[in-house]
Amino acid sequence: MKKKHANVCTKIAALLILAGLLTGCGASGDNDTTSGSDSSSSTSEAEVTSSAETVEVRMAYFPNITHAQALVMKNEGSLEEALGDGYDVSWTSFTAGSSEVEALFAEEIDIGYIGPVPAVNGNVKSDGDVIVIANASNAGAVLVVGADSGISSVADLDGKTVAIPQVGNTQHLCLLNLLSENDLSPVSEGGTVEVVAVDNSNVQNMFDQGSIDAALVPEPWGTILTASDNIDLLLDYQDIYLDGDYPVAVVVVRKDFLEEYPEVVETFLQVHIDTTDAINADLNGSVEAMIEEIETVTGTAYDKDVVLGSFEKTVVTTELNEDALWEFAQTSYEQDFIDELPDEDALTDLSILESLQEAE
Repeated sequence: MKKKHANVCTKIAALLILAGLLTGCGASGDNDTTSGSDSSSSTSEAEVTSSAETVEVRMAYFPNITHAQALVMKNEGSLEEALGDGYDVSWTSFTAGSSEVEALFAEEIDIGYIGPVPAVNGNVKSDGDVIVIANASNAGAVLVVGADSGISSVADLDGKTVAIPQVGNTQHLCLLNLLSENDLSPVSEGGTVEVVAVDNSNVQNMFDQGSIDAALVPEPWGTILTASDNIDLLLDYQDIYLDGDYPVAVVVVRKDFLEEYPEVVETFLQVHIDTTDAINADLNGSVEAMIEEIETVTGTAYDKDVVLGSFEKTVVTTELNEDALWEFAQTSYEQDFIDELPDEDALTDLSILESLQEAE
């Protein structure tokens, strides 16, 4: 943890000089003043001048609508306002969960919005130092197919090529679960479905070129892609996994930061709760802040109607489905994305969140 400490300057109090030792040094009541001393019979007070440390709070997020609270929070400066003087808040954007996890490991990030699968991986590989402390959003992903692909069900993906955003991310694990439920498996496991990682912004081009037949993508890309004439929706958000009741973005913290600055984490979580409530109460107004922040980071300006449409498939909530998170952990282990299962007691710590919610 990096801290900025001001130099502490201490002025040493003058030595107390007993009046009885000053015999013959002047008339009674006269003061003998020398540099740095006070010859009066009263005890002098030490003057101590210090300035409090400035605590750095380093936040991480993705410029995605599934990280809605982070986008609104950063845009409005609400975390900085809540923490007040003595705290220096900085924000770093990432586009890959693995990169954010590495930054957490390097102690370059303290609190971060991240996908649940990278969060699990980070927890395991850090021996419990990366902890999930809240949920951010659920679902927010759809399965789309080429309009002329002839695919009308997941079973029809046999022999097809399916795009996912990243190997080992949340959408990838959701796809693997869908394939397994339909007695299919990836080519990498001896199956018949070719699974390829494609940047979300390039999925449309891949469809146009005939390089892929389907794609499991997060919002707002599902809404953007299905607006095209040559791409259709196969599975909506509630049909991807667990009826849509699964995390697509969570909040993590470094354990040592939590232990050293619990008051910072508590303040952050209160702002996280308040921002979640504000988004759900006034989505129309909050979307404008999200669009502005995404454009600032990526240079891409999303159409407001597209983003509003995306929230028909994305649930912004602090409530974490821990069973779903654990199922992601088990799938990650089975797919060799992690070497061991996390300690269930060390994967999450929702105590501060729950305490704040109970107090409301």
